[in-house]
Amino acid sequence: MLIDRYGRIATDLRVSLTDRCNLRCTYCMPEEGLAWLPKPEILTDSEVVRLVRVGVERLGIREVRFTGGEPLLRRGLVDIIAGCAELSPRPELSLTTNAVGLARTAETLARAGLDRVNGSLDTLKADRFEALTHRRRLQDVLDGLAAAEAAGLSPVKVNAVLMRDVNDDEAPDLLGWALENGYELRFIEQMPLDAQHAWQRDEMVTAGDILASLRKVYDLSPQQPEERGSAPAETWLVDGGPAKVGIIASVTRPFCGTCDRTRLTADGQVRTCLFARDESDLRGAMRDGASDEELAERWRIAMAGKAAGHGIDDPGFLQPNRPMSAIGG
Repeated sequence: MLIDRYGRIATDLRVSLTDRCNLRCTYCMPEEGLAWLPKPEILTDSEVVRLVRVGVERLGIREVRFTGGEPLLRRGLVDIIAGCAELSPRPELSLTTNAVGLARTAETLARAGLDRVNGSLDTLKADRFEALTHRRRLQDVLDGLAAAEAAGLSPVKVNAVLMRDVNDDEAPDLLGWALENGYELRFIEQMPLDAQHAWQRDEMVTAGDILASLRKVYDLSPQQPEERGSAPAETWLVDGGPAKVGIIASVTRPFCGTCDRTRLTADGQVRTCLFARDESDLRGAMRDGASDEELAERWRIAMAGKAAGHGIDDPGFLQPNRPMSAIGG
């Protein structure tokens, strides 16, 4: 098992496949992009599958989510998914994507073994989408999410980040759209993971703000806490259910005490938390000839040192050196 000193057991692996992205969301990276990782430093397709296999066969990983950057930009994505789908015990395989390229790939990904998709959409207004992402791709995102639903990659979950005086007036509209299309909407508090380090807590739209906005239109009742488990989202039944909406309040209502995640960056580094400032290198050990058990032991040692929480409220908190796009969501 991947167990830390606080008794938390990691069974959910987030694997970043690339730090590149075809959008430029203002809360993530500058319009000109970033200095991308050199190709030789990126794990190869077979290396990704091998490390996932180590996690599944030796460390108790049961869920694997592929992230980025934008994972649809990874040329070997289908082969990676197919390779991981053949593992025993077979993990649940999901993908976090901006959905821009999903319309043309959803069916292929489903055939390869992908189980479901998490998409991202912060606004339903074309002009706002362009202002937020510096790209005119809103319709591509909408088509991609619809294609995922049609391909059976469900439940399709959609993540939305609200920003004050930018799109915070759209919470009810986003929920109405999600309900109409059968998607599960989850609002995420903006976190200090931007490359520009411009995040300010007092400017953040909080979970309380989001609930207040939604309750102007919908009747929300909290789902039973015991049903949440280690899931990051607090869920609320909409107008009595069964439809629901989630809020991931990473900043104001942290859920670190039940965290069950471990992370692998595109260049083969283990991260114990989104906000960790230390990493453990598996790529170097693997390329130097380490056995599966040696890799597993390195992973165990890394996880044993996981901090109790992300520490955003600590006076000495520092953002991680890598932005979100390089860590993997």
